Amino acid sequence: MYVDGFVLPVPKKKLAAYKKMAIDSAKVWIKHGALSYVEGTADDVPMGKVTSFPQSVKLKKGEIVIFAWATYKNRKHRDQVMKKVMTDPLMAASGDPRSWPFDAKRMFFGGFETFVSK
Repeated sequence: MYVDGFVLPVPKKKLAAYKKMAIDSAKVWIKHGALSYVEGTADDVPMGKVTSFPQSVKLKKGEIVIFAWATYKNRKHRDQVMKKVMTDPLMAASGDPRSWPFDAKRMFFGGFETFVSK
């Protein structure tokens, strides 16, 4: 299995708009073959002394951390899905990243090959 992980800050006052965007995104990922797509809001993410979820996104007052992931059969499958996702009309309709309900510059993401999956 292969996993894409995403971590980003969202202003609490824009959380409803972000959730709509996430629901639409999930539909696109699944439509194009992702095995699963999950997004969640931070519930137990304390500020660390060296590093933490809040520090990783330079969390500001009034924001919440979002942790999301999508799963695939393998890296090749992920690359095929992502190619379709990035050209999907719904994703193109999301507009300029500056208009999104979060600061895309503070989002980070990456792909991971799993070695344990129960």
